[in-house]
Amino acid sequence: MVTITNGKPPVLVIVQLTGGNDFMNTIIPYTSGLYHDVRPVVGVSEDRVLPINDELAFHPCAAPLKEMFDAGDVAIIQGIGYEKSNRSHFRAMDIMHTAEPNSIATEGWLAQALREIDPDTKNVLTGISFGRGLPRAMAAPGVSVTSVGDLDSYGLLTGVEIEEHRARELDIFKRMYTPAIGSGPVMSYLHQTGGDVMTGADLLKKVPANYRSTVEYADNPIAKSLRDVARVHTSGLGTRIFYTQHAGYDHHAIEVPNHERLLTELSGALKDFMADLREHDAAEEVMIYVFTEFGRRIADNGSGTDHGSGGGAFIIGERVVGGLYSEYPSLDPADWANGEDLAHTIDFRSIYATLLEQWMSIDSTEIVRGKYEQINPFAA
Repeated sequence: MVTITNGKPPVLVIVQLTGGNDFMNTIIPYTSGLYHDVRPVVGVSEDRVLPINDELAFHPCAAPLKEMFDAGDVAIIQGIGYEKSNRSHFRAMDIMHTAEPNSIATEGWLAQALREIDPDTKNVLTGISFGRGLPRAMAAPGVSVTSVGDLDSYGLLTGVEIEEHRARELDIFKRMYTPAIGSGPVMSYLHQTGGDVMTGADLLKKVPANYRSTVEYADNPIAKSLRDVARVHTSGLGTRIFYTQHAGYDHHAIEVPNHERLLTELSGALKDFMADLREHDAAEEVMIYVFTEFGRRIADNGSGTDHGSGGGAFIIGERVVGGLYSEYPSLDPADWANGEDLAHTIDFRSIYATLLEQWMSIDSTEIVRGKYEQINPFAA
């Protein structure tokens, strides 16, 4: 368990990379001849990468992330996955959201954490999701989460508009999850999620006007979402878990320019977010977890990469012990999963357990459904 010296409670910020980030082109095995042989189209040449050591390197468009890594603020988690990795976007993300790969679960892992943090829902802003729709990770009966599309306009909505906004968000949730888990749990959740939206909007109304910062974020969705997180966090409204999403990582074709753009947006937004928190003396209590639903296949398909496994994640913050964690998946063809994928080297539930227990001080056993060996990425 980490002790935060400023006495503030720990805050967790989730950044979801939707579509399956190509980990092999994010943290690149740049001295591997096999990497260059099997990726003649999407592979990054050795003279362009940003080396970590004599085997691995950051993609050149992730330079701000590399700067944070060099400063000791980034833990790279290599080879995240689970047995018999699912290649369906919906099912794979559902597994990541519920920490249950073997059956259809009805409660998100973060929603269960929110229940532990605020069992009586005394603060309707304990959990906030920025972006369209309610992520399954934040959803469970009896757990209230405020979903905000645009912070600047959210607090200005009339009562009717707030209800319309809530109806749209819940309709997205209903259409996504009713086919998977049936109407019972979905309708139960929709029934219990309601009037808190009004209270949340009223509390958030003053946030934009009270925020001041010299940090100039870029004009893209993930930068906007992280700026909104900074604005709410520095307002002291008691939010403990924030959720953000960065979409577009499903690169079956034309991967090179699209992945470069996304890594530029992501790494720049993360660097600006940390700078903003530090400017407000609000960084020590914040930890960022960047994840995706799966990795991509080892070989490119002539234009992009297809769904695979053995992905990766990042834990970012002032209290992080930066470095490489777990093992980079083997590039030996004899070790490939399904004959064409990177095999995972650490179970994703190990990372959830690490974040919940060491950072949030929450027992993870029920949430991840068992005991998983943890890593140690935090300074005591």
